Order: sequence, then C-alpha cells, then structure tokens
Amino acid sequence: MERVERIKSKIFNNTQIRNQRKVWRFKDRKVVFTNGCFDLLHLGHIEYLAKAADLGDVLVIGLNSDSSVRSLKGPGRPVTDEHARAMILASLNFVTTVILFDEETPYELIAMVQPNVLVKGADYKTEEIAGHDIVLAGGGEVVTIPLTEGYSTTAILSQLHDQAKNK
Repeated sequence: MERVERIKSKIFNNTQIRNQRKVWRFKDRKVVFTNGCFDLLHLGHIEYLAKAADLGDVLVIGLNSDSSVRSLKGPGRPVTDEHARAMILASLNFVTTVILFDEETPYELIAMVQPNVLVKGADYKTEEIAGHDIVLAGGGEVVTIPLTEGYSTTAILSQLHDQAKNK
C-alpha cells in the first residue's frame, strides 16, 4: 500500500469507527479520544496530540467538519478544508484514526466511540468537556493537557493579517 493510501485508510466514517471500536475492545486496547478544528497545524497541536497519544494505545481524533468550524469560528474559517486537515492529522504516526463530525460538539461521536480516556486542553474544566459524562459513566477518565504557550491558530492568523497589512 502506498503511503498516501495508508494515510487515507486512517480516516474513518461512522460505520468504520463502530466496527473498529469492537476490535479495539476485543484486543483490550486503551482508546484515547480528543477533538478539535486543527485548522492550521502548529507546534501546540503537535505537542498536545503527542501527549494525548501517550495516554493510551489508540488515538482517535474527532475533527470538526468545515460547516462545524464555520459555526464555531465564524466566516473565513476554516482556512484549510476538512479533507486537507484530516489528511494532515492522519499522516502523524501517533494518530490512529481521524473521523469528521458536523455538530458543534462531538458528543454523539464520543457516545459511539466510548473511549477509555477523553482529552481536551487545560483551558477546559472537566464539566465543560463534551462527553465527559459518557466517559466517566463508563469507568473512563477525563484528562486535560496544558497548552503550549504562544501557539494558537487565531494568533497565527492575526499575525499573518498584521504582516499583510504592513507590506
């Protein structure tokens, strides 16, 4: 299998994730779930995702679709379309699976995946994290990871905008 095809094979739909979750459960794999827009992948994202991956055997990323990003971030976002964002994330060796979702939160996706560990950035409190109730009720854990200072997509876009204005 060519590398591009291998990357594409890590991008799942709902049926694939349901079936794969059964395999992971049978093999007693610890499934970690996180989600986000990941519009412009930067160092903060890489460090966050690598730390999330260290918490288990399998890292599943719920990726906001283009329409979901627009509803959360406003017009002009995402900068990078969902296919490109999914491919970029799936190309990371520590990412097991990427799955798109259209809703504002991945609550239904979390209910489907039933992860052992739910991860978000430390800018969230446990009770603010979509799906925390599902994971805790299933005996799992919710973990927050400190964000890498100085890195955010919004800050990068603002810097690019300022640089373009000053030319």
